[in-house]
Amino acid sequence: MRALTFAPGHKGTLDVREVPDPEPDKGELLVQGLAIGVCGTDRELATADYGWAPPGRDRMIIGHESLGRVLETPEGSAFSPGDLVVGVVRRPDPVPCGACGRGEFDMCRNGRYTERGIKEIDGYASERWAIEAGYAVRLDPSLASVGMLVEPASVVAKAWEQIERIGSRTWFEPRTVLVTGAGPIGLLAALLGRQRGLDVHVLDRAPEGLKSQLVSALDATYHSASSLAAFAEAKPDVIIECTGAGQLVIDAMTATAAAGMVCLCGLAPGGRVHRVDAGMINRDIVLENDVVFGTVNANLRHFRNAASALAEADPGWLERLITRRVPLERALEAFEPGDDVKVVIDLTT
Repeated sequence: MRALTFAPGHKGTLDVREVPDPEPDKGELLVQGLAIGVCGTDRELATADYGWAPPGRDRMIIGHESLGRVLETPEGSAFSPGDLVVGVVRRPDPVPCGACGRGEFDMCRNGRYTERGIKEIDGYASERWAIEAGYAVRLDPSLASVGMLVEPASVVAKAWEQIERIGSRTWFEPRTVLVTGAGPIGLLAALLGRQRGLDVHVLDRAPEGLKSQLVSALDATYHSASSLAAFAEAKPDVIIECTGAGQLVIDAMTATAAAGMVCLCGLAPGGRVHRVDAGMINRDIVLENDVVFGTVNANLRHFRNAASALAEADPGWLERLITRRVPLERALEAFEPGDDVKVVIDLTT
């Protein structure tokens, strides 16, 4: 079968190759790969910023934003041939830490977890793949063309879960949320905010265009700007920071209303120095009982919550997030820079 493979740690090795067909172990599903989404993590893997091959191998299959259809199931499985599924990315460490042992492997304490398409396990960018039934999530049939969005949606489903858990420490009735960044993560965070009935604002540097249209279609407000100046007076209750832009991260820490929350979802590149008034940040967070926290990855519960959220969304809106689809035979085009919102590789062509 064909698969998109690379050699972790080596630039210029990403290509489509013939690899052996998967042989499902006991308790595993055999799945036809339909599509994968491409994100910044995949691009960093392709440029050798990080990545770990499976033990004893120098190459692996990339792809963690999966979408597939079940071909074969083990005896007694809750799945059936024809089911639409996505695969969870992370697996707990072999000698589970306390978090992994309780199913919270997205919060692994010792770093010995593995991840499909990223760390020591083949990903989903192949014409067929096998997966443990316990790490597969069934999707509503309405998500047949957009189900690869479940993985990025699982990241923001976790973010919202954490926001609500932290808020439950006291009286919590947020009204406004600001999402910085209108990429796939930011737009999906806005979607889940609107599903919660909140007044959602999205800030992005892009001028009026597709991103602003997608935000408006959610009945949210779009701000074309590169700073939080517009929120100096009417401070949001929650900020979900999805850009990783250093100055925005710093500014967000003091931009919420009292007892506000800042959830950091974006990764800031290293090497840039910003002048910071640490004392002012400290006083603001302490005196207002604010919270700043980071979140990454997702566990099985978050994937299921994301699948439910997308099943409730407007299918046409989700379809508009995908601005480019490329066939597997031309998969490298999906890694070329552009102004896309989300690029998808079709594994069936």
